[in-house]
Amino acid sequence: MNKVLVIEDNRDNIRLITYALRRGGYEVVSAGSGEEGVEMAVREKPCFILVDINLPGIDGIETMRRIRRSEADGRVPIIAITSHAMCGDRERILQAGCNAYFEKPIDPLTIIEKIHDAIGRRN
Repeated sequence: MNKVLVIEDNRDNIRLITYALRRGGYEVVSAGSGEEGVEMAVREKPCFILVDINLPGIDGIETMRRIRRSEADGRVPIIAITSHAMCGDRERILQAGCNAYFEKPIDPLTIIEKIHDAIGRRN
């Protein structure tokens, strides 16, 4: 089973995305902070990572940068799922090393297809 890392501090959001990912056949591991997410990315070697931008400690952008520089696979797809929808945020997030950007709230029935489209994965 393919493992996915979700870096998110909101329990309701974790439950929702975990539900969707498990329906899609993924094993889910989660981290509640950016620092923990970087450590787990190195340790768990996920097939892709979902990261919130507003995190306690280091934010999601710095988390992505650290993952890209870490011993984790630097090519692992990273997808931001965030409520950040200000002008310029999308570009700033993509420039930080994110492969895709989805705004919250997510639709648990369609998010897997959107993720697969974003990372070029076909089932």
